[in-house]
Amino acid sequence: MTQSVEIICVGTELLLGDILNSNAQFLARELAQLGMAHYYQTVVGDNPERIKGVVKVASDRAQLLIFTGGLGPTPDDLTHETLAACFGVPMVEHPEILEDITRKFAQRGRTMTANNRKQALLPQGATVLTNDSGSAPGIIWQPHPDLTILTFPGVPAEMQRMWRDVAVPYLHSQGWGQTIIYSRTLKFWGISESALAEKVNAFFDLQNPTVAPYANHGEVKLRISARAASEAGALQLISPVEEQLRQIGGLDCYGADSDSLASVVGTLLKTTRSTLAVAESCTGGGLGEAITSVPGSSSYFWGGIISYDNAIKVRMLDVDEQDLEAHGAVSHTVAKQMAAGVRSRLGTTWGLSITGIAGPDGGTTEKPVGLVYIGLAEPDGVQSFEHQFGTSRGRDWIRRLSAATALDYLRRSIINKLLIK
Repeated sequence: MTQSVEIICVGTELLLGDILNSNAQFLARELAQLGMAHYYQTVVGDNPERIKGVVKVASDRAQLLIFTGGLGPTPDDLTHETLAACFGVPMVEHPEILEDITRKFAQRGRTMTANNRKQALLPQGATVLTNDSGSAPGIIWQPHPDLTILTFPGVPAEMQRMWRDVAVPYLHSQGWGQTIIYSRTLKFWGISESALAEKVNAFFDLQNPTVAPYANHGEVKLRISARAASEAGALQLISPVEEQLRQIGGLDCYGADSDSLASVVGTLLKTTRSTLAVAESCTGGGLGEAITSVPGSSSYFWGGIISYDNAIKVRMLDVDEQDLEAHGAVSHTVAKQMAAGVRSRLGTTWGLSITGIAGPDGGTTEKPVGLVYIGLAEPDGVQSFEHQFGTSRGRDWIRRLSAATALDYLRRSIINKLLIK
């Protein structure tokens, strides 16, 4: 039987949404890197009976339980005493923990309060999982031969240090983590999750590596994960599958892992020794912000003009007043003139523009909220593209999609030019 791990995060504040559960995310990634099978995560409030119920279920389906939270000095910090009750053992005070807590308080110029003494009480038979950063120690405990329990404080910095410095070496010594799970994530733009899934459906049946789709913020991703003895071994399994998926995805596949549309566009601009300027209306600088988030973007990005008011479109981008009146600011005509105008004014290879209605107000029957035009100017001419991003996800969604889609048009145009050459 495959040994598996369950993460159990204790804290009513997590259930209420007051705190983001970053500990579960961190541990999940760490377990994947160690190749440790991890099928369940549980969040439970600071309630002894509910914690006991979670322990009962989890210990029936996993051999390693990892707890975070509930190790502090206050009355609602109940993890250790509840675990002791679950397995019918007493709590035992550890003088060395008490001494450590006292010393840490003294170093900070504070006096230890009586309730901190509670943190020195651990289930009988448990080994201390040392916490060099804070006052709350964890435990390494085998209440019976088929179950191991690790506990950590809820403070992310403390938990992460304890995990890396103490827990991982212990797990290796016990035979856990002898393989790794390594993942590569391909990124796609301009294709829906369902359309991509249909194209690559046959890959979802693979066992090692596995392929899984997911989408967020308008982007679609394919995660390829392989289990092997080393990263190099995993890459050998992943590489041929990645190559096939890239071929199927074609231009819709823009990069992998840490790549962004802005970073890929930046690489293409540098490769072709090209420069870029942008003209923005509804995105209000969001496109420029995305471009300049990439280190070194000053070598190819010369600047932009935020032309929110029509008068700025006329004065700074040379948009024709009669065309503005005839077609409106949100139109193919104005998008083209904005792109051509910023390219001419700033003297760049490419000019990229966005004009649209981000809402929530300002839409009409003919031009509803979510309507966006993107202009793209280069030495060979000017193009424009129309999009209807809808209203269901709000103003920020429309603005983000507009900026990303504009970058994608530029990416495809540069690549097509390279292919023609």
